[in-house]
Amino acid sequence: MRSLRHLFVITAYRPFSFAVLIVVCVAACQSAIAQSCQFINLGTLPGSSDSYAFAINNRGQVVGYATMISTGLSRAFLHDRGQMIDLGTLPGGNYSEAYAINDRGQVVGTSSTNNGETHAFLYERGDMTDLGTLPGGTFSKALGINNSGHVVGYSDMASGETHAFLYKHGTMFDLGTLPGGYYSSAAGINDRDQVVGNSTFSSAGLAHAFMYEHGVMTDLGTLSNGNSSAGVSINNHEQVVGYATANGPNHAFLYDSGTMSDLGTLPIATQYSSATAINDRGQVVGYSPYRLGAHAFLYHRGTMVDLGTFPGSNYSEAQGINDRGEVVGIAGTANGNRAFRCTYRH
Repeated sequence: MRSLRHLFVITAYRPFSFAVLIVVCVAACQSAIAQSCQFINLGTLPGSSDSYAFAINNRGQVVGYATMISTGLSRAFLHDRGQMIDLGTLPGGNYSEAYAINDRGQVVGTSSTNNGETHAFLYERGDMTDLGTLPGGTFSKALGINNSGHVVGYSDMASGETHAFLYKHGTMFDLGTLPGGYYSSAAGINDRDQVVGNSTFSSAGLAHAFMYEHGVMTDLGTLSNGNSSAGVSINNHEQVVGYATANGPNHAFLYDSGTMSDLGTLPIATQYSSATAINDRGQVVGYSPYRLGAHAFLYHRGTMVDLGTFPGSNYSEAQGINDRGEVVGIAGTANGNRAFRCTYRH
């Protein structure tokens, strides 16, 4: 199932990018590491400086990307059975990024092409397939995939607008926008083909989270004290998570049974949070930025737990969680950002 900045923007999800700030974390953060989630460093690809993990399936396979030292460009990876595998690029391309993986091991993301465009891809059994774009487009990005191999993301079009797409049976379908909108992006899809993302609904530029099902895009609204929102992940129980403005700053939310609930922030942060993924047990992960960095969190049954950081760092983001409670994300180290994996214990 299945990445935001501290300010709401109408673009696809990207990680909250901090330069690695190595400062001593307060004691409470260190105790959170020991008590709830011991981080495992997944390393990097050979010749890379940083790595970023975005999703984990129920087989424990992890996907993300690493930054190559020689070019400064990204390269998609699959981490499986202790090895980080370079997925390469589309033919003629020079960078790629992986964002989601299903339980069949199918990976989706984005890659440059031989003509300089950027296209969504599907990687399976050693082959990377170009999913193309919506009609007239030159750019597309895949952000989610379900266990049927149906893919969601966003693409530009000949009109100049950017729309969410659903790719299945070899065809990329335009999901449109909320009424009055000009932009949409799909970020998550469950096994019932219910799609979530965000869409503008007027020329003012504000966007709302949506759920798309059976040809209908439904506005999920906002928190009671906010005016914008974005859906990022949906599980098989129709629970949606993402972020929404709350008196200005973004807060993580959980949308369940028609109600959007504010998940709050970690005590260390006080203002900002974002939810990035939810599993079928209803466990939510994300991160909460603060003045010196950010901390990954896990939210379950009304409690937001600080997952901590690597020792000596002040930065972590949880980006994915599987049904076994295994969490992946990005965390700072003395040698740069690293993809991490941990299992939440309570």
